[in-house]
Amino acid sequence: MQACIRDFNQHPFRDTLRRVQRRINADLYRFSGIGVAGMLPKVFMHEFLNFRSLPLGLVLSLSVGLTLCLTDRCAGQEELTKGPKSVELRPGDLNLEFSRVYIFVDKTNNLGHSHGVEGKLKSGRLMPDVQEPVSLVFDMKSFVADTPTARKVFAIDAEIDAATVRKVNQNMLGKEILDVQGFPEAVFQKATMKKTGKQSTRGLPEYQLEGEFTLHGVTRRVTFPCDLEIKDGWHHIRGKFTIRQTDFGIKPYTKAFGAVGIKDELVIQGDLWVVP
Repeated sequence: MQACIRDFNQHPFRDTLRRVQRRINADLYRFSGIGVAGMLPKVFMHEFLNFRSLPLGLVLSLSVGLTLCLTDRCAGQEELTKGPKSVELRPGDLNLEFSRVYIFVDKTNNLGHSHGVEGKLKSGRLMPDVQEPVSLVFDMKSFVADTPTARKVFAIDAEIDAATVRKVNQNMLGKEILDVQGFPEAVFQKATMKKTGKQSTRGLPEYQLEGEFTLHGVTRRVTFPCDLEIKDGWHHIRGKFTIRQTDFGIKPYTKAFGAVGIKDELVIQGDLWVVP
């Protein structure tokens, strides 16, 4: 080893090689959070990267090997950050990462709270003006009351404490209301999406969605308008409809002998991103 170090110190490209080594060291430290840290304990990192006591050949081999590994890991990170477009989707497929459903639950009087609920979808397909039926599957277990986004969507400004939110979610998902254990999905199916020839209130092309909505094991026919905007390479489709809980076998929540409770009507609003 001493002979290797002596040969290195006498090498005509010694300074250049040292600069390369320092640059690689710096890059390794810079990327350690996503590359080396996944393979080596960080306690070992500093000793491992102290190359001065190692032969030049081993230094360069380790440096190049780790750099290539980091490059592969970084490439993997880039693939992950590309988002849903990196997943193979067909025209009409729903972008499950960004699509959401919001529900407005209004109070019966001034003693209670109005709530905004946010939920995800398990699957979906929407093809405007095409014979293929529209279908949406709602993940009922994902629904959460009073998220910041849901409250913003419905312009709910009133403050609500964390303990109340926990209780609302417990009641909403429980057996007495949504019963998500017994009915983990709601479905909008056998539906069509046809252009009306009108413009929506947002000045966008308006469509009419008509189909069967199944909630809590009960199916009803619903018809409602939506609009379509081409945004960031996606079809951004937004629409809403109103249902009565009692039509689906759900008793609206009340307490204190009816002094506090929520209305029978629910406003269900879809904010969907679809492959054109």
